[in-house]
Amino acid sequence: MTDTPTPTHYSAINDDVLDEEQRDLSFRPCGVDAPVRLTREQIDHFNERGYVLPVDVFATTEMAEIRTYFDALLARVLAEGKDQYSISTAHMKYRRVYDLLAEPRIVDCVADLLGEHVVGWGSHFFCKMPHDGKTVAWHQDASYWPMTPSKTVTVWLAVDDADTDNACMRFLPASHTHGHLPYRESDATENNVLNQTVEEAEDRFGEPVNVELKAGQMSMHTDLLLHGSKANGSDRRRCGLTLRYCTTDVRAYQGWSGKGVIIRGTDPSRHWGNPPPPEQD
Repeated sequence: MTDTPTPTHYSAINDDVLDEEQRDLSFRPCGVDAPVRLTREQIDHFNERGYVLPVDVFATTEMAEIRTYFDALLARVLAEGKDQYSISTAHMKYRRVYDLLAEPRIVDCVADLLGEHVVGWGSHFFCKMPHDGKTVAWHQDASYWPMTPSKTVTVWLAVDDADTDNACMRFLPASHTHGHLPYRESDATENNVLNQTVEEAEDRFGEPVNVELKAGQMSMHTDLLLHGSKANGSDRRRCGLTLRYCTTDVRAYQGWSGKGVIIRGTDPSRHWGNPPPPEQD
C-alpha cells in the first residue's frame, strides 16, 4: 500500500444513468485481518454499532495550524458572498484539503475497514457558527449520493472542540443494520442544513450517542448510520471536516466518479477520475 495518491490521471468513465431500483444500499460488515491502526474491538464496534470514536489523529500544535488555515479559507469564502456550509468537494480546489484527504494517519484507519483499495471522493467543511440556528435532521448519507453499492466510510475530523454545548453530531447506534430507510423532504421550519428528514428516528432506534471530540480527533461512520445535530446555541463555533472514502469497486454516477482520488491500491477499471492535486491552494 502507498501513503500518497498515485499520480496517474484517469479519464473517468461517463456513467450518467443510475437505476435506483438496482442500487444496492445494504450494509456489509468490513475490516481486514491485520489492522494497522484500529483495534479488532473498534472494527467490531463499527460493524455492530455503525461508528468508531474517538480516534486521535493530530497533535494540538498540528491542529492549531490546520484551524488557522481553515479560518483564512472561511474568510475568503464569506468574502465571496458564499456561506460557511459551501466549502464542498474541497480537495479538488485546495491543495491543503487534498493532502488531508490523503493523510496516512487517517487513511490507515480507513483502510483497516475498507481494505487495500481505497478511493477518497468527498471533502466538505460543516461549520456551525455561534447561534446560527441551523440543524441537521436525522438522515443517512447514502440517500444523497448517486453511488452503488453502499461502501462509504465518512471521517469527521474535529477542527474545533465539539460537544453537546456547541451542537456536536449525534449517532443512532445500529440504525445502519436496517438498510436504507424512507425519508421525506425537510420543511422550512426545521432550519435543516440538508434537505432530508427521517421521521421518528429516536422512537425507532433509541437513545442517540453524542459525538464529542477534541480538535484533532475524528470519528468514523458508515454511510447508512442515522446521524444529525441540533442547532448551535452557544457562543462557540463548531467546525468539522468530513472526508469520504469507499472501495474502488463502488460505482458513482452523474459525474461523481470524477471526484475520486485513488488513495491506496489500484483501480483496474479506471472508473474513478483520480484528479491530480490542485497546483495552488
